[in-house]
Amino acid sequence: MSDKKTELVKHDEVEHQYEAGLAKVNADKFTDPGIEPHRVRMTDKSVKHEKTAARQVAALFLISIAGSIFAIWAYFGFRVYGFDLNSIRNNALFLGLGISLGMFGIGIGAVHWAKTLMPDAEVSEARHQTRGTEETRAAAIEVIKLANEESGFSRRKLIRRSLYGALALFPIPGLVIFRDLGPNPADKLKHTMWSAGAKLMRDPSGTPIKASDVQVGSVFHVIPEGLAELGENDATYGKMLEEKAKAAVLLVRVDPADLKESEARKDWSYQGIVAYSKICTHVGCPVALYEQHTHHLLCPCHQSTFDLTDECKVIFGPASRPLPQLPITVDAEGYLVARSDFTEPVGPSFWDRKA
Repeated sequence: MSDKKTELVKHDEVEHQYEAGLAKVNADKFTDPGIEPHRVRMTDKSVKHEKTAARQVAALFLISIAGSIFAIWAYFGFRVYGFDLNSIRNNALFLGLGISLGMFGIGIGAVHWAKTLMPDAEVSEARHQTRGTEETRAAAIEVIKLANEESGFSRRKLIRRSLYGALALFPIPGLVIFRDLGPNPADKLKHTMWSAGAKLMRDPSGTPIKASDVQVGSVFHVIPEGLAELGENDATYGKMLEEKAKAAVLLVRVDPADLKESEARKDWSYQGIVAYSKICTHVGCPVALYEQHTHHLLCPCHQSTFDLTDECKVIFGPASRPLPQLPITVDAEGYLVARSDFTEPVGPSFWDRKA
């Protein structure tokens, strides 16, 4: 054996002896304190206190039930009117209080039940890492049954029934709130305020646009006729924002010779003036960047790029389909008007089940 190997063996022996000596010293110095003496509770000594604790637990569960019912009532009782801050504040305050009571009652009730009525004797059990035998598993089932009997879950009907009621009701306010999500977005995005004859208005002034006002290379942010008036009333301001989020349009004029239009869309533009939805078909960001020299529309969120001259087809980025085109023409006075609503859903493609 070489000198180096001999040194390593001696080092290991010394280290082993040191660890053995340290373990002996620790064993002599520290002793297992064991489990603390059991502290007898009043509910363990007095039937009266036991019944009182059971009623308290049931009362907390009933408070949870009342809180959940109050939250549901508050959702409908304190309605939100547009962007009225007082109605929003009251709705959020009382709805939150009801939900808090619903959760508070269950949580505190369960803790109080465990602290006063369930067995509180500490035990120490060996932890097994492998699956036990069938006999052990059968014994475990017996232990669970015994725990059920000791906790009184099956025996204490008042606690059990009030707990069932609290657990059944406390999720309902959350489900009621889902009502605010509204109808399926796929259906909502199929229709906007655009209709045949609706004038194209400047955003946000709401003034109509004549074809002669639109020069080659110019860009207009456009909303449908009647939308600006909704924003003048507090009661309809929220409706205006909702409709604008769907109906916002970019109006651009290019050289008609640059347009690549399919036969079905030959009459959707007017002398090189085209109108496309501003809502990106990726995740709905506003497409508002226009490169005049390339005729590209860019989405600033994820860099989706659309070719304005080729029916706004996607040429780069994560968007999966072109921007919807709004068919336009002019009326007898030369104002730009819509021929119809969009012929496909606007916005993100995942709302369009056919995409």
